[in-house]
Amino acid sequence: MTLKLNQIRLHNLEVLIAEAGSAAKLARAAGTNSSYLSQVRNQLPTKKGTPRSIGDELAEKLEKAMNKDQGWMDTPHADGARQEEHNAHDGPDLRSLHPLISWVQAGNWYEISESFVPAYGSELLPCPVCCSPESFVLRVRGSSMEPKFHEGDLIFVDPNVSPDHGKYVVVRLDESNEATFKQLIIEEGKQYLKALNPDWPNRIIEVDEEATICGVIVFKGEVV
Repeated sequence: MTLKLNQIRLHNLEVLIAEAGSAAKLARAAGTNSSYLSQVRNQLPTKKGTPRSIGDELAEKLEKAMNKDQGWMDTPHADGARQEEHNAHDGPDLRSLHPLISWVQAGNWYEISESFVPAYGSELLPCPVCCSPESFVLRVRGSSMEPKFHEGDLIFVDPNVSPDHGKYVVVRLDESNEATFKQLIIEEGKQYLKALNPDWPNRIIEVDEEATICGVIVFKGEVV
């Protein structure tokens, strides 16, 4: 797919989201995962480091869901141009509560978030900052991220925030289904995970293409 075509499709995606009322509503209408649609919308990188794009299959689903002609996604439309001109974009879809999950669940959150149902008696916690509906909560384990993060602290993780240099991320490494939590360092096109604790062994490790960034920490709640 050419860069120009991808930009047209991304532009038209914003038009459809506005027509549907929200990204979550559009995803439901198209029968696709709302988390994946948000990843495409925010151009989050694939395992190979390239931005996620709107493929032909997704474009066709979106067209059918919103009763558009075949090929509508590949043609510039005036409504989308006006939206870009005024820099008006929908904010994230908010839910009041987010589940406290295990680190194993975090490692597979992309696959289970759409169908996830919290167990009876499990904790659902409100996020004090703006975050997407797919956000989740983890309880910090160990001392690798001290002194900023301590064991037992709660971290709110948003899988739809762009994992930029210096941000704290939850990552699933290729050798384990469990996720880990470190600071993301990006230098010369390569990605590294850094433990904050100066006494931690192997504080910095390179992230290979098999690693999956599961989300970015948007808020921390300390244990009192």
